[in-house]
Amino acid sequence: MTLAAADLRHLPLFRSLSDDQLKALLAALSPRKIARGQVLFSAGDIPSAFQILSQGEVELVEGSEPRIVLRPGAPIGELGALTGLPRNATATALTDVTVLEVKTDSLMKLFMKSSDLAFSFYKSLLEVVSEKVNRDKLRMDDMRRNIIRTQKAMKELRELVLSAEETTISQPLCDKLDDLIEHNRRSHYRVVPLESHPAFVRIEGNGAKPGSAGLPIVELSEGFLKIGPEPKLESGMEVVGVLKLPKGELPVSGRVERSGPDGVLVKLDTLIDQYAASMRGYIVELQMLDFVV
Repeated sequence: MTLAAADLRHLPLFRSLSDDQLKALLAALSPRKIARGQVLFSAGDIPSAFQILSQGEVELVEGSEPRIVLRPGAPIGELGALTGLPRNATATALTDVTVLEVKTDSLMKLFMKSSDLAFSFYKSLLEVVSEKVNRDKLRMDDMRRNIIRTQKAMKELRELVLSAEETTISQPLCDKLDDLIEHNRRSHYRVVPLESHPAFVRIEGNGAKPGSAGLPIVELSEGFLKIGPEPKLESGMEVVGVLKLPKGELPVSGRVERSGPDGVLVKLDTLIDQYAASMRGYIVELQMLDFVV
């Protein structure tokens, strides 16, 4: 199948481009054949090319999410290719496929030569991303409402069990409900620090020098923090350190809940009000970056 401008016109990524601009983009692409079963890229890979599927079918798998099958005319991982962000999914050829691709550097040079093409392309890309963010927000709103309803129902059920005549299952049921209620508390809602809003922790006895940035935090909530793998930090260890946020530092302590190849999870001790407010302010700033207004 040879793709023409008309074959791409219906795709959201190309809807702002004129026929001449689409032809210029297609002219920059080169065909590459990929055998059935071959992996085009894996989750975590750094992209280096922009690709459009010309022939065959490609499967995208992201964690436990339902798989997505791409068919001719579809871009393959266009957002990562244009931003340099690591791949979120793994792409595998379900059949023998042909992709049309251009190295990201070459595509940027094309955009530098044609500002009109670049503007139209990035306008469409921004629209695609905005629509995705809005869809994700709707799903997140549904999830939050479900969590609130579930939390309320569990508390009502716990009160019902406590007010009823005690049986052999009363205590185990209450304990289980307490665990679920605690797990759903706000302190477990995690954010991921960004390059523009980084967070670090210096842990005493872990080789961190005073004044150094410390270990980068990969996830943070009001009750937990997670860093990358650290062999010196074992499950059950008590830790004391300094949390470094963009607007200041605050002392923290806690216990290592889990340590493994995926990183170290620390359950934080309760912070005093002043430090808790600083932590909450940082988390809210990160959450606000998810809003589209």
